[in-house]
Amino acid sequence: MVEYRIDRRSGVATYVQIVQQTKQALRLGLLEPGDRLPTAREVVEATAINPNTVLKAYRELEREGLVEARRGLGTFVRKSLGTTPADSPLRAELDAWADRAREAGLEREDVAALFTAVLDEHFRDDHREGDEV
Repeated sequence: MVEYRIDRRSGVATYVQIVQQTKQALRLGLLEPGDRLPTAREVVEATAINPNTVLKAYRELEREGLVEARRGLGTFVRKSLGTTPADSPLRAELDAWADRAREAGLEREDVAALFTAVLDEHFRDDHREGDEV
């Protein structure tokens, strides 16, 4: 089951953090179709946020077709995202890279900016395999 971590200093709305963390768990295979999300009460107890915030996040996930609410039973995953398992060799490489970045004195925001710039470069809509960059 996913455990949500809320960063109140991030500037990202709490419900958006829940949506993002759920999608990340789906991409990494930590949540699979049929899995039950924590109840709003469980999330509130673990994070001390408003239950309406949890419900708003779950409604957004439902609107996107990723989960479905079953009256009296909870909210369940309908479909997964991505195909990269959490134990992928690529994750180990990225973990080692993040260690090197931290040892080099980069802050979290610096690493995020650098990583986002590289992602943007490699995943541009107009970038196709074999094209020169």
